Amino acid sequence: MSDLPIYNPLVLIGVGSSFAFSGLFYHLYKEKKDEMVKLKEIPKFVPDQHLVRILKASPHRKLQYVAVEGLVQADGDTLTSQFVPRCFGVIQKIAVEEHWKVWNNITRTWNSRTTNRKETNNAVPFSLVEPGAYITDITVKVHSPLEASGWFLERVHCSVKHAQEGLVDVLLEGLSGERPMAQMETEELLRVGTTMTGFGEVVLEGGTGTTMRLQAPQDGRRYILVPTDYKGFIERHEGTANLWMRLTALFGITGASLLAGAVYSTMGKKDRKD
Repeated sequence: MSDLPIYNPLVLIGVGSSFAFSGLFYHLYKEKKDEMVKLKEIPKFVPDQHLVRILKASPHRKLQYVAVEGLVQADGDTLTSQFVPRCFGVIQKIAVEEHWKVWNNITRTWNSRTTNRKETNNAVPFSLVEPGAYITDITVKVHSPLEASGWFLERVHCSVKHAQEGLVDVLLEGLSGERPMAQMETEELLRVGTTMTGFGEVVLEGGTGTTMRLQAPQDGRRYILVPTDYKGFIERHEGTANLWMRLTALFGITGASLLAGAVYSTMGKKDRKD
């Protein structure tokens, strides 16, 4: 019976792996859909009088977990890019790292290695303001942004300086089995005017006034900052969920097709023998 198509090891592996991947992607799809349901349940605000009124009417003048969408505005002086003219931000990261090639005696190949990474981080206090509001005294100060999850820095500069080898370098390379390849320097900024959405706890400072503070929630939920508006953030998650759903269908159909083809061929062979 092992010569029948349905018992072919390659067919069995193809069918099994297709259904396994389909199940994996369906699990990822369900996780993402459940995450989206929870995200859409989170109240969303902008820094305006409506949010101030809600905070004043709330116990302890705070909301435990909400989304706040606004434009990044420095509370005082801004940070200036070291490489890009007229480019200003509130968080800055400059990194310099060296890339080397290292000889592997076992595989007889050159492998890449990053070393001597030096990183400088700078930050100034900043707030979120209502989009479109040119002059406003209603602000949401962002507390401890470096403690938040989410990648919200924009790369504004990247330069690579390739190493130039001389006779001494070639001799050292032969002795040490290492050779420098390049030095990379990058600068990343959270730029002034960036649209940002923060997920966390919002508190009305002093219990009165129009200054609020976005901070890490005390109930254990994640403190998140993303460099996009709320709609774009949700659409990105929906796009990921749709991708997992399409992959679920693709691998499910592939597995079913392989199985159906093997069964059809097996039945045909049995009919010819009869």
